[in-house]
Amino acid sequence: MAIEASSTTVPVAVTNNCIDTKMLAIHAKEVKPAVTEATRANNDEEKTEEGLFSASYISPEVVSLLPENYTLRPLRRSDYQNGFLDVLSVLTKVGEFTPELWNERYDWMAKRNDEYYILVICDGTGRVVGTGSLIVERKFIHAAGLVGHIEDIAIESGQQGKKLGLRMIHALDYVAKEVGCYKVGLSLFTQ
Repeated sequence: MAIEASSTTVPVAVTNNCIDTKMLAIHAKEVKPAVTEATRANNDEEKTEEGLFSASYISPEVVSLLPENYTLRPLRRSDYQNGFLDVLSVLTKVGEFTPELWNERYDWMAKRNDEYYILVICDGTGRVVGTGSLIVERKFIHAAGLVGHIEDIAIESGQQGKKLGLRMIHALDYVAKEVGCYKVGLSLFTQ
């Protein structure tokens, strides 16, 4: 099956508009965390500034598949200066953001760190070149289960073609599994 978004069709394994993680085989085998330079870089950065949520939810497998010197980590307050909003503008209109508005929105999401999981991919200079979001919804069904919604996958224009969008989707799916979501939906649209 495929998810159809306007005039764009993205081939993925989908059932009822939800990613079937078994069909994608994202988690088909146990992966032992490999200690790579990218993993070490993520760990060093984590010591300097706290992210929107714990970096322990990040897939070591996805990190190992990134281009050399690229990192995958939770959004940080400092990403306002690191190009986060520029990357989002590839996806849709962002609007005017002041540092005060950024901090207000960041703080609001940080207080809900069990609902909002925003990841960024950074190049070797620390500049944000990709992002994606997982929003966790609480349900009454499935014994008060959790459903993940993957949204806002955006990759800087000059970085496209490196499978960073696919890596981001896999990373967010991993986060969803780690926080206990029983299913994950992928929302796509084109301008």
